[in-house]
Amino acid sequence: MEGFYRLVSYFQTQSEPAYCGLASLSMVLNALSIDPGRKWKGPWRWFDESMLDCCEPLEKVKARGISLGKLVCLANCAGAKVQAFQTNESTIDDFRKYLHRCSISDDCHIISSYHRAAFKQTGTGHFSPIGGYHVGQDMALILDVARFKYPPHWVPVELLWKAMEHVDEATGQHRGFMLVSRPHMEPGLLYTLSCKHEDWVNIAKYLMDGVPLLLKSKDLKDTQDVLTVIFTSLPLNYSDFIKWVAEVRRTEDSGQSLSPEEKARLALKEEVLKQVQETDLFKQVGEFLSREGSCCKMLTPSHENNLPEIAASVCCQGAEILNGNTGVSAGYCCRETCVRCFSANGDKPVTVVCGMVVSGNNEQEFDMLVPSSSHVRSGCCFSGMKNEMGSHPAASDLLTTLLLALPAKTWIGIKEEKVLREIQKLVCTESLPTLLQEEVLHLRRQLGLLQKYHEDKVDLDLSALPSS
Repeated sequence: MEGFYRLVSYFQTQSEPAYCGLASLSMVLNALSIDPGRKWKGPWRWFDESMLDCCEPLEKVKARGISLGKLVCLANCAGAKVQAFQTNESTIDDFRKYLHRCSISDDCHIISSYHRAAFKQTGTGHFSPIGGYHVGQDMALILDVARFKYPPHWVPVELLWKAMEHVDEATGQHRGFMLVSRPHMEPGLLYTLSCKHEDWVNIAKYLMDGVPLLLKSKDLKDTQDVLTVIFTSLPLNYSDFIKWVAEVRRTEDSGQSLSPEEKARLALKEEVLKQVQETDLFKQVGEFLSREGSCCKMLTPSHENNLPEIAASVCCQGAEILNGNTGVSAGYCCRETCVRCFSANGDKPVTVVCGMVVSGNNEQEFDMLVPSSSHVRSGCCFSGMKNEMGSHPAASDLLTTLLLALPAKTWIGIKEEKVLREIQKLVCTESLPTLLQEEVLHLRRQLGLLQKYHEDKVDLDLSALPSS
C-alpha cells in the first residue's frame, strides 16, 4: 500500500461525467510531484483537469470522453514517463507484476482503462488509478474518480483483467492500463510536439514512415540532396506539429523584472538554442535555406519574422490558460503589443513582448519572454530580421532539431555509403551537449509514443505528398 498514501492525498472527483481520464491523470501527476511548468491559480503550480488539453480539445473530451492512446499522449505532454499496455499485448501475470511494483513504492502509479459492466456497475468505459494490491487475496484497490457514484473498492485482479479486455467501441481497440512514473529527463525546454491540429497524424507519419521510404528510393549524392528530398516533401504546416515552448506571465504578477526562476528557465532555453545553432547540421540546414528559390519560402512560416504577431497569439493563449478558461470560447483578442527590454543589476538584457489582451470589457496585460539568440542568420529566409538579439527560435533552428529527433533507423536506406556516413555523423545524438541531447531525446520519445499509441492512424499516400 506504499503508493496509496501519495495517491489518496491527491484523490479527486472528476468534474465532468466524461472527465474520468483527465481526473485520474491529474491525480497521478500531482502524486508524482511532476511540475506542470505553469501556475494553476494564484502562485500554485498544480495539475488540474482543465490544464490537460494538449492532445484533445476539452470540449471534445467533455462530449465523448478520451481514449487510452490519447491519455498516454497527455501524460507524455505533461512530462511523465509512460508505459501503456493493451490487454491483447500483455498478460495478466505481467499486470500482477506491475501492480506489485507500484504497490511497494510511491514513484509509479497505474491507471486502469476498464468497462464497468464486468463489475455489475452502471456506466460503460472508465478510467481510475489503482491504489493498492493485496497479494494474498489477489485483489486490487480502485480509487474511483467518479466518487459521486462509487467509493474506493477492492476487486479481484482476474475480474479487473476481464474488465480491461473489453474493446473500446470508439477506437475498436482493447482497453488496458498505463504505468506512469517520473521521467528520467525533464520535459522539453525549447520544443514540444502538438497533436491539437487535425493534420498532425499525416506529419508524424511522414516523418516516421515517409522519410525513410523517400531516402531509400532516391540516388543521393551529398547532404544537400538528402535535405532537399526531406524538405521539399515536408507538409507545409509542419510548424503546427513541432512547437516552440513559449513562456507567458501576467504583467501585474511580476512588473518590470524577472524572478530568479524565470531567469533560470530563460537561460536554459537560450543555452539549448545556442547548442542547436552550433551543430554542423544547423550549418547544413542554413545552407539549404539560403538557396534562392521557392522552397525556402515554403518552409518558413508566414509569421516567422513577425515577433509581435506571434506574441499576440501566445498572449491570448496565456490569458485563456491563466484565467482558467481553457476549452471555453472566451473571445480573447490582443489589442496591441510592444517589445520591451529589461535589464537590471548588470544582468544581460531580456527581451519581453507585452500584449494587452481584451475579453469583453476586461483588459489584462501579459508578457511573453523571448530567449535571446546571438547567431547571425543569413539567407533569403532571414533577410528581414533587423535585430538578431532576442529573436525567437526560427525555421532553421526548428528544422535542425526535428532532423536530430528522427530515429537512427531513418537514414539506413541511403544507398551511397559516403553520404550515409556523413548524415549519421551530423545527426548523432551521442556527441551532442547534454542539454540538447535531452531536448532531442524528449522529442524522439514523443514521436515514438504518438506513433505507437494514438488510434487515429492513417495510411501514408506518398503520391499525395507535395512535389518539389
